[in-house]
Amino acid sequence: QVQLVESGGGLVQAGGSLRLSCAASGRTFVNYHMGWFRQAPGKEREFVAFITWKGSTFYYSDSVKGRFTISRGDAANTVYLQMNNPKPEDTARYYCAAGDVVTTVTKTDDYDYWGQGTQVTVSS
Repeated sequence: QVQLVESGGGLVQAGGSLRLSCAASGRTFVNYHMGWFRQAPGKEREFVAFITWKGSTFYYSDSVKGRFTISRGDAANTVYLQMNNPKPEDTARYYCAAGDVVTTVTKTDDYDYWGQGTQVTVSS
């Protein structure tokens, strides 16, 4: 059974830092592109960051560019989201996703597997 499991969420003060992790199991995701999305209450799920399977290309939403960093672990079945200088508007449930062929990195339908998410709350 394929699973993506996020961890590392919690309560953080604005201006602090937090690192989210996503561990994949059930199959190898070495050749899969990985993305992070988030969803706040009453809002649609939105794109946050993307990394290619090689780990050589990255994309970020304008709202997090320069503050968040996506990376892959040495085992390649793990992906991280380093959140620096978070803001209250970053409060949301964060999901990682894996896709074999991702044509549009911001499009949820392009991803094949999703985790259950981890809650991030940023206090002001």
